[in-house]
Amino acid sequence: MQLKRTYLFILGLILLSSFTSIHSNTASIKLLTSQTDYIVGTNVVLEFSTTDAVQPMLYCSNSYGSTLISPTLENKKLRYQIPANIYKKVGVVNWSLIYKSNTLSGVFHMVPKPEVATMETYIGPPSIEAGGKDYTMLVIIPTDSLDNPVPKNTTVNAKHQFLASEEVDNIVTNNLIAFKNIYSKKESGRMLISSECLNINSKEFTINVMPAVPVDFEISAHRPHNYADGNQVTTFSTTIIKDKQDNVVSDGTFVIFYITNKSGNILKTSGTTLDGIATAKIIHPDYGDNWSIKAYVEGMSESNTITIAYTQVIEDFIVEFSKDGRDINVGPLQSFMQQMIPDGLQVKLLVYKNDILLEKYTKTSVDGYAHFYLKSDIFKPDNYNIKIQTAGLEKTFNNTKLW
Repeated sequence: MQLKRTYLFILGLILLSSFTSIHSNTASIKLLTSQTDYIVGTNVVLEFSTTDAVQPMLYCSNSYGSTLISPTLENKKLRYQIPANIYKKVGVVNWSLIYKSNTLSGVFHMVPKPEVATMETYIGPPSIEAGGKDYTMLVIIPTDSLDNPVPKNTTVNAKHQFLASEEVDNIVTNNLIAFKNIYSKKESGRMLISSECLNINSKEFTINVMPAVPVDFEISAHRPHNYADGNQVTTFSTTIIKDKQDNVVSDGTFVIFYITNKSGNILKTSGTTLDGIATAKIIHPDYGDNWSIKAYVEGMSESNTITIAYTQVIEDFIVEFSKDGRDINVGPLQSFMQQMIPDGLQVKLLVYKNDILLEKYTKTSVDGYAHFYLKSDIFKPDNYNIKIQTAGLEKTFNNTKLW
């Protein structure tokens, strides 16, 4: 009986010792902090109660990174001071406290401040087309003093002024930003845009509302006379070029005038618009001709076709040869009032031998005459065929003897 009591006593001591050992190896840690939402920039401290003197590390992570935090122990309370690089950034913070086989974990939120310190504003494109279909996008990013975005659904006032109208649209932030598409009006002009959030205003932005694609237009020709003197200038002009909304096209719009003569050759001149009108100039031909003119704003619009005629002014001309045939004078070259043709009329001389072109010379008239000299070191004494061309006329002198 005594032996049995001794056995039971020893067994009880063993069980009590085992329980004490398990209890001493398992500290009881509980979270005391109940708050889960903090305004960004607020000092955050997590407190835990403990039944032991253990001081495990606290693991914290957010979208910017992770860190381990050491506690302070006082009156069986563990205090974990969250570092500034975490509590100054908006977002979700996950934490875990691991001590041997026990694990505590949770989250708290750093929420934005209900204030705006700065407003990043972006807008583009800076030029849009009139007509109500093209638009520019306004993007606003309001941030607090710690450079965090404001809370979701914060109201932003998007303001724009165009001609006589002023409009304000209320938009809200989502996914860090607020944005709005601002469409053009039918008219062209300058649009002023700004934004406001929680009494903080952005700077002013300017958008140019440009005229749309020009529509077809008409052209006309102006000239001092209709003679083909190769001297005067014909001016081509457009009507006021507009888009389909009746807006005058932008200054500098490029207009090309294509001219087709009676031989099928194409000439070209161009001009740019000023107050919607484009002008271009071209010198008169030096021989009678008929022109067909059509203008284009390349790839966009075109004009009507007009025709103009130029009257031949030189009906004939005189060619004089020296005794040795080498000095050749062409003239006088007279215009429509029998006056000497203005300087600069082109005269060509072509020298042939056995129907083979040997040389071609081009001179311009001076005081109604053009002079040529055929050098003896180029043309040996012999018979040549000589052609003179000017003002659309041609004269041929066959078997001309050069001495």
